[in-house]
Amino acid sequence: MRATSEITENNHVKLTVEVDEAEINSALDDVVRSISRQARIPGFRPGRVPRKVLEARMGGAGALRAEALREALPDFYAQAISQTEVDPIASPEIDITSGEETGPVVFEALVEVRPTVSVAGYQGLKATVPSPIVSESDIAAQIDRLRENDGELVDVDRPAQNGDFVTLDLTGTDEEGEQVASADDYLYEVGSGVVVAELDDALPGTKAGDEIEVTGTPSGGSPIQFAVKVVAVREKKLPEVTDEWAAEASEFTTVEELRNDISDRMSRVKVVQAQMALRESALAALAELIDDADAPEVLIDAEVNERLHDLGHRLESQKISIEQFLAVTGQSGDDLVASLRGDAQRAVKVDLGLRALALAEGIEVDDEELALEIEMMAVQMNTTAEDLRDQLDRSGRTGSLRAERVKSKAANWLIEHIEVVDEEGQAVDRSLLEQNMADEAEDQEHSHDHDHDHDHDHDH
Repeated sequence: MRATSEITENNHVKLTVEVDEAEINSALDDVVRSISRQARIPGFRPGRVPRKVLEARMGGAGALRAEALREALPDFYAQAISQTEVDPIASPEIDITSGEETGPVVFEALVEVRPTVSVAGYQGLKATVPSPIVSESDIAAQIDRLRENDGELVDVDRPAQNGDFVTLDLTGTDEEGEQVASADDYLYEVGSGVVVAELDDALPGTKAGDEIEVTGTPSGGSPIQFAVKVVAVREKKLPEVTDEWAAEASEFTTVEELRNDISDRMSRVKVVQAQMALRESALAALAELIDDADAPEVLIDAEVNERLHDLGHRLESQKISIEQFLAVTGQSGDDLVASLRGDAQRAVKVDLGLRALALAEGIEVDDEELALEIEMMAVQMNTTAEDLRDQLDRSGRTGSLRAERVKSKAANWLIEHIEVVDEEGQAVDRSLLEQNMADEAEDQEHSHDHDHDHDHDHDH
């Protein structure tokens, strides 16, 4: 079998496929065997029905050949896709141009493919990530959180303010005058919003002994009138930041050691957050270069269906029906599809953008790289590379696999070359991100060496 491809208009490719007569005869033999096994004809055992009898029952040799072509063309088409590495996005239109009656068969397949989009300006893209730098205020805030654990409430002779703790006696009545709430010596943090917002508005400026009335509506409830007496006003006194406090509050003996530990741990977290955000932000920036109209509807529909399928599986694993999910989330089926469609469109634009970027930068995956990828996949799937490659070729998915690897390399190129800025628009030093990854690799290597030494000792 031989296949050639030709680019036509409107993002279509025409495949011309020539199938030798020997391959057609082999396909015809397969169909005869299949029909013979299924046929129930008096006087013949299943699988032993002569070919001439089958032809007579089906309406002649032409009908049997037509059935053979119908069965075999999808496989020949898949092989043609693998040979040409065309990546179709929709079902083909197949037309047999010769050989329907006898001899070799030639057919044409018109397939829709992804459009080649423009990503002009990709060299100047910026990715916005949270700053990986730990500031003095970050460290101070973390230390204050530790100090909060050791804070003490002390009486103050001044009006209450936000953040103070006041002791209240309060009662609440509804619109009919029925008492619905009552509490004595209720310790309340001003500004916490636990009761009603109106209480937080009224308490600042009050002193011990003051009495106030406020009316507010608790979340999800009805209006309540509160009669409130301020019994006491206290503020939380935090301990001084000293070496003695650090020794009591942590595993460290000095404030400097504590600060260094906080800085190191926060730095690692911030860098990981920045690394995670970098890829997402870079791909989002690339997608913004592509017009919505350039994303084919057939790809968006396929992406929506895949997301619905995944959602269905997740819900099924939780024993939740899609109807129950919609009821709980308060949306209709159309609402769900609409919400998924926006994400699907962005995913399609990222796909198109990465392919265009690979084309612009000459990023390719050669046969050796593809073979290595198939070998790794085969190990994971507990099969051989030869069998997996054969499966990919026969199903027409070899080209798709190569395209996925190309996209992966294009994404890595983009992440390596895009300008990285923080949320204030300031440039981020890439070495900070790379240093963290190097540190982790070094830690893993040390851990591996330690494990190896431990295993060695155990063996002895």
